[in-house]
Amino acid sequence: MSARRTRAATGPRPAVASLRDRPSCDVLIIGGGVNGVATFRDLALQGVDVTLIDRGDLAAATSAASSRMIHGGLRYLENGEFRLVREAVAERNDLLATAPHHVRPLPTTVPIRTTWAGLAGAPRRFLTGHGPARRAPRGVALIELGLRLYDSYSHAGRAADGTGVPRHRLAGREQTRRELPDLHPATRWTATYYDACVRAPERLVLEMALDALAANPRARVATYAGAVGMDGGDVAVEDLLTGMRVPVAARVVVNATGPWVDLTQEALGEHTAWLGGTKGSHLVLDNPALLAACAGREIFFENEDGRIVLVYPQHGRVIVGTSDLPADPREPARCTEEEVDYFLDLVAHVFPDIPVGSADIVFRYAGIRPLPRADAATPGEIPRDYRLEDGTLPGTEVPLVTIVGGKWTTMRALGERAADRVLGLLGETRRVSTRGLPIGGGAGFPVDDARDGWIDEHLPGVPLDRARTLLDRYGTRAVEVAAAESVPGGMWARLWGADPGARLADAPDVTRGEIAWIARHERVARLTDVVLRRTTLAFEGRVTEALLDDLADVVGEELGWTRRRRRAEVDAVRAILRETHGVEVARGRAGAGPRRSR
Repeated sequence: MSARRTRAATGPRPAVASLRDRPSCDVLIIGGGVNGVATFRDLALQGVDVTLIDRGDLAAATSAASSRMIHGGLRYLENGEFRLVREAVAERNDLLATAPHHVRPLPTTVPIRTTWAGLAGAPRRFLTGHGPARRAPRGVALIELGLRLYDSYSHAGRAADGTGVPRHRLAGREQTRRELPDLHPATRWTATYYDACVRAPERLVLEMALDALAANPRARVATYAGAVGMDGGDVAVEDLLTGMRVPVAARVVVNATGPWVDLTQEALGEHTAWLGGTKGSHLVLDNPALLAACAGREIFFENEDGRIVLVYPQHGRVIVGTSDLPADPREPARCTEEEVDYFLDLVAHVFPDIPVGSADIVFRYAGIRPLPRADAATPGEIPRDYRLEDGTLPGTEVPLVTIVGGKWTTMRALGERAADRVLGLLGETRRVSTRGLPIGGGAGFPVDDARDGWIDEHLPGVPLDRARTLLDRYGTRAVEVAAAESVPGGMWARLWGADPGARLADAPDVTRGEIAWIARHERVARLTDVVLRRTTLAFEGRVTEALLDDLADVVGEELGWTRRRRRAEVDAVRAILRETHGVEVARGRAGAGPRRSR
């Protein structure tokens, strides 16, 4: 057995061992979602001794369950949340510039069937943020007014390099039929505006954390390590994989646990009622006709019951969502069968001639939005802005900063604001800004016509199709992955399937070397980390029993897992896919993916 495997099998995980060996830090951040990691990255770049812990993997809960949109919040204008929209469009444009490998422009089309609907109640809603609980879908006049205002915010928030999006455009019935012939024939106009989408949200969060760790040797991340209470004046941190506990002393603690903020406060010994989150669910469909009908756009519309619904393509699949229902963070968030039926009916409402059914579902997911508690007539009227709450750890004088709310799009700005609050408490000053700072493989990422030239220079000898795939997945870090794939394996390695360039069963676009590199460099602790977050295999519905066995062998070899542990990890993935994502892993048939589980 190799030295690496011996250490992995007999000793504590390196991240937990670091906490045990040095159980103190200037700042302890509880919560490894997008806002916690953004705060961690910002503080690490200031040279702060900062530690981040999370009960699961990075970006494994709410941050992984979003609609994958990076947007300014067109709807927020109607609720009067102007500060948030101004900030969000600036942050959207910044992400287009700093993470172009993951964040791409997204044309968004609104089908419209009426002319004047919604105008009567708009002034009241615009001024107060409240309106009728039930209203007719907005007409073209109101949508046009809203999009003109949105354009003004959008273009005022361009990134320093000029990165932004085009202005909106309106199309009549004939042009709409030419561009989107499968839309419901009652569609009289379409309005198309531009936001952005994040194609691999979990990877973007991971890369922010890796950048922080690389920039600051005192920065630490421990996943599957939860804050379970207090130990004297310290935070008791438990390794949820082994049960080992470590008391961690910090000068400042940040609660960044999203919808679980109040539960974390409770675990630390204080009762609060700051959050009132709502559940958002989504389906992922494998339906080529529906994919083609979207024509590369998000279709964003208001249903007759007032719900905002989206249909848009990603990774060769189509996302359909989202719901906005009251949720209890003590209960697991699940996409229910009632929601499934509702979403499938909605697709027929938009594209009536395209058959869509439950057999098309390859993945489903749900998460709880970390919304502040508010007295609102409908979930859609709950404010989407965020705030910071100041306090102290119960029984101590240790400052406790709690993040209430927060959106994916504004994570950098929120992290900056939280970091500034913490720096003030530490008596330190900001050294650098994260605005305009590239994230992970976004550094030096070639766009448009420069891509193939970059590949020729940086990935010589790699087949063009493979190089393009790696560049799309990893940005400029593709160079590292390609190097891991090209290590000579020799005849015996190829014979036994251990060649790093060998393709995996049922996933010919993934290699053993690629997965080994992920396991070695990307903070993997469980097989679910690879299947659900380091790759898009589960999202695309491509997980099979043979693929899981291959993945477990490669990851297990890197992390020193026994054969029994590998089997347990495979079983855990199958259980999570079934119980959380509503699909069964197909057995023994190449090309087969998950099936809907009822």
